[in-house]
Amino acid sequence: MPFTDPDRAAEFIRQFHREQPAAGTPESRLRAVREEIGRTGSYRHTPAELAYGAKLAWRNAARCIGRLYWRSLVVRDLRHLSAADDIAAECFEHLRLAGNGGRIRPVVSVFAPDLPGRPAARILNQQLVRYAGHRVDGAVIGDPAGAALAARARELGWKCAEDRFEPLPLLIQERPDERPHWYGLPDDTTLEVPLSHPDHAWFAELGLRWYAVPAISDMTLEIGGVRYPTAPFNGWYLGTEIGARNLADADRYDMLGTVAERLGLDTSSDRTLWRDRALVELNLAVLHSFQEAGVTIADHHTESERFLRHVAQERRLGRPTPADWSWIVPPLSGGLTPVYHRNLH
Repeated sequence: MPFTDPDRAAEFIRQFHREQPAAGTPESRLRAVREEIGRTGSYRHTPAELAYGAKLAWRNAARCIGRLYWRSLVVRDLRHLSAADDIAAECFEHLRLAGNGGRIRPVVSVFAPDLPGRPAARILNQQLVRYAGHRVDGAVIGDPAGAALAARARELGWKCAEDRFEPLPLLIQERPDERPHWYGLPDDTTLEVPLSHPDHAWFAELGLRWYAVPAISDMTLEIGGVRYPTAPFNGWYLGTEIGARNLADADRYDMLGTVAERLGLDTSSDRTLWRDRALVELNLAVLHSFQEAGVTIADHHTESERFLRHVAQERRLGRPTPADWSWIVPPLSGGLTPVYHRNLH
């Protein structure tokens, strides 16, 4: 059995030519791909195939609500790079390009793929930017989700300040079982937004902030049977990702109790809905702060409507829209959004 499935390759090539009429008929390309797979076990995408395949992967990402703009994805072809130093440098450039002074651009950077007998490098971070967690006296300072990677980085020699919002270094493993390399993020790659509230001046005293570019770095991009395990991708934030999950979840920053206390809410019973009320104010602060800082962010009501526009566009073109309802429906006021009442299968 070849390393790359020739049937999956053929399916992709046919779809590429079907949706890209200027590419002509697929027969000659199919013959070339089959021959290359038979000879080497895999095949190399053309730059046009890579760009189309990366955009197609976003279009088909069932857990993403922000797919209306899949055509605007900036695809960086970096398949010639496999060394950790080079990957780190281009990941930093990815963050600069995507950050774009606050006008966030969707970007994917595609590095060398897995090949027969030559597994590609891996980025060990879940995202290019994420905050560390530090275990001190049985508690975690910072983000508990970043505690394990922070411990790994310290073992490799990273020196940390145990700040609540300390960006993790980038950990890159060139080959399986090799010792990872670590790289501190340059200051100009980490655009951050300090959080305040439009109605409560005390909110700024909480010292909360969040980074602007959510660049996922631990997911494999698969195009026509070829696997690109190092392909960091970003869109822009949906406000609830920060306000209803990262800062609110009990196993993350767990800020609802603090916000409720400063709001003077009655927390003696769940029936007072204190968590719900605190959650709304926390999410309002996130949206307000990003807007004040001039940094792109979407609210869950607007993005739900945009998603249904995407579904309608795809339906007009005769294409299905894969969608995981539990991810598409936002974690705040889901029943108030139009996606809640739709069958998204």
